Amino acid sequence: MIILIVVVFAILGFVVSSRLKSKFKKYSQTALEANLSGAEIAKLMLADHNIHDVQVLSVEGQLTDHYNPMNKTVNLSPDVYYGRNAAAAAVSAHECGHAVQHAKNYAWLNLRSTLVPIQNVSGKILNVVLIASLFGGFALGLPVPIIGYIVVGSYSVMTLFTLVTLPVEFDASNRALAWVKTRNIVTTSEYAMSKDALKWAAMTYVVAALASLATLAYYIFVFFGNRD
Repeated sequence: MIILIVVVFAILGFVVSSRLKSKFKKYSQTALEANLSGAEIAKLMLADHNIHDVQVLSVEGQLTDHYNPMNKTVNLSPDVYYGRNAAAAAVSAHECGHAVQHAKNYAWLNLRSTLVPIQNVSGKILNVVLIASLFGGFALGLPVPIIGYIVVGSYSVMTLFTLVTLPVEFDASNRALAWVKTRNIVTTSEYAMSKDALKWAAMTYVVAALASLATLAYYIFVFFGNRD
Protein backbone atom coordinates (compact mmCIF):
# COMPACT_ATOMS: atom_id res chain seq x y z
CA MET A 1 0.00 0.00 0.00
CA ILE A 2 2.76 2.47 0.91
CA ILE A 3 4.45 1.68 -2.42
CA LEU A 4 1.17 2.40 -4.21
CA ILE A 5 0.81 5.73 -2.39
CA VAL A 6 4.39 6.70 -3.26
CA VAL A 7 3.99 5.72 -6.92
CA VAL A 8 0.61 7.45 -7.38
CA PHE A 9 1.74 10.74 -5.87
CA ALA A 10 5.15 10.55 -7.57
CA ILE A 11 3.37 10.33 -10.92
CA LEU A 12 0.94 13.09 -9.94
CA GLY A 13 3.81 15.26 -8.74
CA PHE A 14 5.71 14.67 -11.97
CA VAL A 15 2.68 15.65 -14.06
CA VAL A 16 2.09 18.85 -12.09
CA SER A 17 5.80 19.75 -12.10
CA SER A 18 6.02 19.15 -15.86
CA ARG A 19 2.91 21.25 -16.40
CA LEU A 20 4.37 24.06 -14.29
CA LYS A 21 7.64 24.05 -16.26
CA SER A 22 5.69 24.00 -19.52
CA LYS A 23 3.54 26.96 -18.45
CA PHE A 24 6.56 28.92 -17.24
CA LYS A 25 8.39 28.28 -20.52
CA LYS A 26 5.34 29.28 -22.56
CA TYR A 27 4.70 32.50 -20.64
CA SER A 28 8.39 33.37 -20.67
CA GLN A 29 8.30 33.71 -24.44
CA THR A 30 5.92 36.70 -24.44
CA ALA A 31 7.62 39.98 -23.61
CA LEU A 32 6.02 42.06 -20.86
CA GLU A 33 4.49 45.23 -22.29
CA ALA A 34 5.72 47.21 -19.28
CA ASN A 35 9.26 45.99 -20.07
CA LEU A 36 10.13 45.46 -16.41
CA SER A 37 12.43 42.67 -15.22
CA GLY A 38 11.52 40.39 -12.35
CA ALA A 39 14.08 42.16 -10.17
CA GLU A 40 12.63 45.57 -11.00
CA ILE A 41 9.10 44.36 -10.29
CA ALA A 42 10.20 42.89 -6.96
CA LYS A 43 11.88 46.10 -5.86
CA LEU A 44 8.87 48.15 -6.93
CA MET A 45 6.42 45.93 -5.06
CA LEU A 46 8.53 46.06 -1.91
CA ALA A 47 8.76 49.86 -2.13
CA ASP A 48 5.00 50.17 -2.66
CA HIS A 49 4.47 48.25 0.59
CA ASN A 50 7.03 50.39 2.45
CA ILE A 51 9.42 47.47 2.84
CA HIS A 52 12.97 48.79 2.69
CA ASP A 53 14.93 46.16 4.62
CA VAL A 54 14.53 43.28 2.14
CA GLN A 55 17.15 42.59 -0.53
CA VAL A 56 16.36 41.19 -3.98
CA LEU A 57 19.02 38.68 -5.03
CA SER A 58 19.71 36.38 -7.96
CA VAL A 59 20.32 32.70 -7.11
CA GLU A 60 21.40 29.77 -9.26
CA GLY A 61 18.99 27.22 -10.63
CA GLN A 62 15.60 26.99 -12.28
CA LEU A 63 12.41 27.63 -10.30
CA THR A 64 14.54 28.03 -7.17
CA ASP A 65 12.78 31.27 -6.26
CA HIS A 66 11.99 31.78 -2.58
CA TYR A 67 11.73 34.31 0.22
CA ASN A 68 14.05 33.83 3.20
CA PRO A 69 12.57 35.39 6.36
CA MET A 70 15.77 34.73 8.32
CA ASN A 71 17.92 37.21 6.37
CA LYS A 72 15.04 39.05 4.67
CA THR A 73 15.95 38.31 1.06
CA VAL A 74 13.81 37.71 -2.02
CA ASN A 75 15.82 35.15 -3.99
CA LEU A 76 15.02 34.91 -7.70
CA SER A 77 16.37 32.44 -10.25
CA PRO A 78 18.14 34.03 -13.26
CA ASP A 79 15.13 33.43 -15.55
CA VAL A 80 12.95 35.40 -13.14
CA TYR A 81 15.49 37.99 -11.98
CA TYR A 82 16.34 39.09 -15.53
CA GLY A 83 13.14 37.98 -17.27
CA ARG A 84 10.77 40.56 -18.70
CA ASN A 85 7.65 38.47 -19.18
CA ALA A 86 4.42 37.42 -17.47
CA ALA A 87 5.99 34.36 -15.83
CA ALA A 88 8.82 36.37 -14.29
CA ALA A 89 6.38 39.05 -13.15
CA ALA A 90 4.16 36.47 -11.44
CA VAL A 91 6.97 34.64 -9.63
CA SER A 92 8.81 37.76 -8.47
CA ALA A 93 5.59 39.33 -7.19
CA HIS A 94 4.64 36.06 -5.47
CA GLU A 95 7.93 35.90 -3.56
CA CYS A 96 7.48 39.54 -2.58
CA GLY A 97 4.04 38.51 -1.37
CA HIS A 98 5.83 36.46 1.28
CA ALA A 99 7.89 39.50 2.26
CA VAL A 100 4.64 41.47 2.65
CA GLN A 101 3.25 38.65 4.81
CA HIS A 102 6.36 38.85 6.97
CA ALA A 103 6.11 42.63 7.30
CA LYS A 104 2.43 42.41 8.21
CA ASN A 105 3.01 39.60 10.72
CA TYR A 106 0.78 37.20 8.79
CA ALA A 107 -0.34 34.49 11.23
CA TRP A 108 -0.05 31.50 8.88
CA LEU A 109 3.49 32.47 7.87
CA ASN A 110 4.46 32.82 11.53
CA LEU A 111 3.01 29.38 12.26
CA ARG A 112 4.91 27.82 9.35
CA SER A 113 8.16 29.45 10.51
CA THR A 114 7.55 28.06 14.01
CA LEU A 115 6.97 24.58 12.59
CA VAL A 116 10.18 24.51 10.50
CA PRO A 117 12.58 23.35 13.28
CA ILE A 118 9.95 21.00 14.73
CA GLN A 119 9.38 19.48 11.32
CA ASN A 120 13.12 19.02 10.79
CA VAL A 121 13.47 17.17 14.10
CA SER A 122 10.37 15.07 13.35
CA GLY A 123 11.80 14.10 9.97
CA LYS A 124 15.07 12.94 11.53
CA ILE A 125 13.26 10.94 14.21
CA LEU A 126 11.03 9.33 11.61
CA ASN A 127 14.01 8.35 9.46
CA VAL A 128 15.81 6.75 12.42
CA VAL A 129 12.73 4.76 13.47
CA LEU A 130 11.87 3.57 9.96
CA ILE A 131 15.46 2.57 9.13
CA ALA A 132 15.79 0.73 12.45
CA SER A 133 12.52 -1.05 11.70
CA LEU A 134 13.74 -2.17 8.28
CA PHE A 135 17.12 -3.42 9.51
CA GLY A 136 16.49 -5.63 12.46
CA GLY A 137 12.78 -5.79 13.03
CA PHE A 138 12.20 -2.85 15.37
CA ALA A 139 15.83 -2.90 16.50
CA LEU A 140 15.22 0.05 18.80
CA GLY A 141 13.81 -2.36 21.34
CA LEU A 142 10.63 -0.38 21.80
CA PRO A 143 7.13 -1.90 21.91
CA VAL A 144 5.25 -1.71 18.64
CA PRO A 145 2.59 0.69 20.02
CA ILE A 146 5.31 3.13 21.15
CA ILE A 147 6.94 3.01 17.74
CA GLY A 148 3.50 3.61 16.25
CA TYR A 149 3.00 6.72 18.36
CA ILE A 150 6.46 8.01 17.37
CA VAL A 151 5.89 7.41 13.65
CA VAL A 152 2.36 8.81 13.59
CA GLY A 153 3.32 11.74 15.81
CA SER A 154 6.33 12.64 13.67
CA TYR A 155 4.42 12.34 10.43
CA SER A 156 1.54 14.35 11.87
CA VAL A 157 3.91 17.28 12.38
CA MET A 158 5.21 16.95 8.83
CA THR A 159 1.66 16.75 7.47
CA LEU A 160 0.62 19.79 9.49
CA PHE A 161 3.50 21.70 7.93
CA THR A 162 2.33 20.87 4.39
CA LEU A 163 -1.22 21.94 5.27
CA VAL A 164 -0.12 25.21 6.87
CA THR A 165 1.94 25.91 3.76
CA LEU A 166 -1.20 26.01 1.60
CA PRO A 167 -2.77 29.23 2.94
CA VAL A 168 0.69 30.84 3.00
CA GLU A 169 1.26 30.11 -0.69
CA PHE A 170 -2.25 30.95 -1.86
CA ASP A 171 -2.25 34.22 0.08
CA ALA A 172 1.12 35.23 -1.40
CA SER A 173 -0.25 34.59 -4.89
CA ASN A 174 -3.40 36.58 -4.17
CA ARG A 175 -1.34 39.52 -2.90
CA ALA A 176 0.91 39.31 -5.97
CA LEU A 177 -1.94 39.16 -8.48
CA ALA A 178 -3.84 42.02 -6.81
CA TRP A 179 -0.75 44.21 -6.85
CA VAL A 180 0.36 43.56 -10.45
CA LYS A 181 -3.20 44.29 -11.58
CA THR A 182 -3.81 47.52 -9.64
CA ARG A 183 -0.26 48.77 -10.36
CA ASN A 184 -0.75 48.10 -14.09
CA ILE A 185 2.36 45.93 -14.21
CA VAL A 186 0.59 43.55 -16.59
CA THR A 187 -2.04 43.85 -19.30
CA THR A 188 -5.27 41.84 -19.19
CA SER A 189 -3.77 38.98 -21.21
CA GLU A 190 -0.54 39.05 -19.20
CA TYR A 191 -2.56 38.96 -15.99
CA ALA A 192 -4.27 35.77 -17.17
CA MET A 193 -0.86 34.23 -17.89
CA SER A 194 0.48 35.24 -14.47
CA LYS A 195 -2.56 33.83 -12.72
CA ASP A 196 -2.32 30.54 -14.60
CA ALA A 197 1.41 30.19 -13.84
CA LEU A 198 0.83 30.76 -10.11
CA LYS A 199 -2.08 28.32 -10.13
CA TRP A 200 0.18 25.50 -11.31
CA ALA A 201 2.88 26.51 -8.83
CA ALA A 202 0.28 26.24 -6.05
CA MET A 203 -0.74 22.79 -7.29
CA THR A 204 2.70 21.44 -6.38
CA TYR A 205 1.96 22.29 -2.73
CA VAL A 206 -1.52 20.78 -2.97
CA VAL A 207 -0.08 17.49 -4.24
CA ALA A 208 2.52 17.48 -1.46
CA ALA A 209 -0.19 18.02 1.17
CA LEU A 210 -2.39 15.26 -0.25
CA ALA A 211 0.56 12.86 -0.41
CA SER A 212 1.43 13.61 3.20
CA LEU A 213 -2.18 13.10 4.32
CA ALA A 214 -2.40 9.77 2.49
CA THR A 215 0.87 8.56 4.01
CA LEU A 216 -0.22 9.63 7.49
CA ALA A 217 -3.52 7.75 7.06
CA TYR A 218 -1.55 4.66 6.00
CA TYR A 219 0.65 4.76 9.11
CA ILE A 220 -2.38 5.25 11.37
CA PHE A 221 -4.05 2.23 9.79
CA VAL A 222 -0.90 0.08 10.03
CA PHE A 223 -0.24 0.77 13.69
CA PHE A 224 -3.73 1.34 15.07
CA GLY A 225 -6.20 0.12 12.45
CA ASN A 226 -6.63 -3.36 13.90
CA ARG A 227 -7.48 -2.20 17.42
CA ASP A 228 -10.96 -2.74 18.79
